[in-house]
Amino acid sequence: MIDVWRRQSHPGIGQSPLVNSVSDGVFMASAPQSISIFDLSPEIAALWPELTAAIERVLKSGQFVFGPETAAFEREAAEFLGAKHAVAVNSGTDALVIGLRAMGIGPGDEVVTTPFSFFASAESISIVGAKPVFVDVELDSMNMDSDLIEPALTERTKAIMPVHLFGRPCNMDRIMGIAAKHGLEVIEDCAQSFGAPYNGRMTGTLGKVGCYSFFPTKNLGCYGDGGMLSTDDDALAELARKLRNHGSIERYRNEILGYNSRLDALQAAVLRVKLPHVASYNEARRAVAQRYWDLLAPIEGVVAPEVVPGHVFHQYTIRVLGRDRDAVQARMKELGVTTMLYYPVPQDRLPVYAGQYPTFERNETLSRQVLSLPIWPQITEDQQRAVADALARAMRGE
Repeated sequence: MIDVWRRQSHPGIGQSPLVNSVSDGVFMASAPQSISIFDLSPEIAALWPELTAAIERVLKSGQFVFGPETAAFEREAAEFLGAKHAVAVNSGTDALVIGLRAMGIGPGDEVVTTPFSFFASAESISIVGAKPVFVDVELDSMNMDSDLIEPALTERTKAIMPVHLFGRPCNMDRIMGIAAKHGLEVIEDCAQSFGAPYNGRMTGTLGKVGCYSFFPTKNLGCYGDGGMLSTDDDALAELARKLRNHGSIERYRNEILGYNSRLDALQAAVLRVKLPHVASYNEARRAVAQRYWDLLAPIEGVVAPEVVPGHVFHQYTIRVLGRDRDAVQARMKELGVTTMLYYPVPQDRLPVYAGQYPTFERNETLSRQVLSLPIWPQITEDQQRAVADALARAMRGE
């Protein structure tokens, strides 16, 4: 059945790469000569035998929610990360919500985080009834400025949520030091940094809880929605397992109000196939980033991200100076290169938080300048050269 689907419905697999662009979770076929922001087809082609075997194994098992596949993935992911527990859930957002609740964060509490991130970071804090407290970011790393955390603390502050944006680890030594000094918990948003090392450990294992997304574009992505949280705390892991399953461990013994947030077995099986490759994929992303660094160096007005230790480049995000960023993006599209804006509207300026926060200068600056270029582990040097050429032409107004 799967082989028939492959031949009839996905002729690009195993042949020429199918180019896709990704926007808000929708994959859209684009012209073969264009370069999309992200392309899964080389990965799928390379892993096809393993993927089909894993999917058929699940189909034959008849166990599609939880079961041995999800349990095995949790064990393997925990071992990879160096964490005691991994708790699989159905999205990165749910990982954050469940992680916060399991840490006891709720109404009246405050959590310090960055305004420059996807909405799930702040949304999860608000969902549990707490208040996001934003601090400005660093222009170079685009991560929260750890020097601004202490001035933002109040008697209601219970936790810090660093976001390892675009795959670059935050200054966790400084953040953990502040947390220890003030008796605060740390919950790491690792949606974009799976497998990113930091001083000999993985992001997500430095704070009390690490939260991961397995959305298809992520460094470790499934082929649907998925997420996970990691922790070394036995009691917290047990509570997280209850929260993800309607507040129960034993069936029909619901102890608390929870969620229906279970990673299905098909996605777990896909993740088990991909997990052994994530380290090499991350190294490939770093090599891609280094090539971009060299290719973009001559282009005036482009600030490229430095290839620093630990950065695993979920996105390759530049800053556009001296030109209208939106015009540059539009011209690159005309030249056949798709780019993305992460994030044109920071969290603090979203309608849901309208009027609640002051302006953060560097956050505002980045929202006007950032432009993410195509990146995936198997992007070719020729494709990167075409991206750089299109960017150079757009920057020159050609």
